Amino acid sequence: MELKQLQVLVKVIQTGSFTQAATQLGSQKAQVSRVVSQLETDLGVRLLSRTTRSLSMTEAGKQFYQKALEIIRLADEAQASMAQTLKKPTGLLRLTCGVEFGQIAVTDWINGFLNQFPEVRIEAEFTNRLVDLVAESYDLAIRVGQMPDSSLTARQLGRLTYQLYVHPKVPFLENLKHPQALSDLPLLVFSGGSHGAEWVLSDGEKNISIAGTARLKVNNSFAVAKAAVQGMGVALLPRKVADPYCQQGLLLPILQQWAPKPVPVFAVYPSKTYLSPKISAFVEFAAQAFTNLE
Repeated sequence: MELKQLQVLVKVIQTGSFTQAATQLGSQKAQVSRVVSQLETDLGVRLLSRTTRSLSMTEAGKQFYQKALEIIRLADEAQASMAQTLKKPTGLLRLTCGVEFGQIAVTDWINGFLNQFPEVRIEAEFTNRLVDLVAESYDLAIRVGQMPDSSLTARQLGRLTYQLYVHPKVPFLENLKHPQALSDLPLLVFSGGSHGAEWVLSDGEKNISIAGTARLKVNNSFAVAKAAVQGMGVALLPRKVADPYCQQGLLLPILQQWAPKPVPVFAVYPSKTYLSPKISAFVEFAAQAFTNLE
């Protein structure tokens, strides 16, 4: 038994005619008659009494008609509900990103997104391992750096920009007139990113490679920033990490015309086909929020 059979039967009963039902359904009388006959065969009971001049329901037909109406109503409600769901972000969103960028940005994105979309729930894992989105059933990943070739769909959200910083009272501040001076100074190096121990700085026209002595090497920019605040050396930091310290007068940007190439940040998801509203909404939200990081 199919929903279409019930819809045809109900239309025949409501119009009182196979001919009228066929007209309203855009079908042929013979086809409508076959559908009803097949339904009766499937059920093993006659639903309609037919004569050359009249059409009426049997007792079984009356009972079945009411049930058919209820089934059609429930099917219509389910379809309408699904259509609404496909337009409105709802349900559980599972996402993952690196620990550091989670601290820099994604935590704020999650809080803002949940405030804007109260019917969405989020499970987030901040980890530095490369998560298999498909195997581990994640909807979305936020990844920093160039994307390798992959079957995953990636959308660039923006770029993470970096700048050189020192404590305002370091004794070597007056010597920082040119990037080459960095080679003789203690460097505070973030070891987990694309810039690494060798910094390549550009003024827009030429590049200079700096490979000085790393006084501190650590895979966390917040740790690098705190070391810079203690005057331990020169740090290359995401501006988002350094800004709060600059506002307090604890860090000073230097050689501002020189900076490394910005690092792209991507939203990555398994497929762009039938992308659910919760995923597309978060990606759009993140792309808009990224303007505060650049």
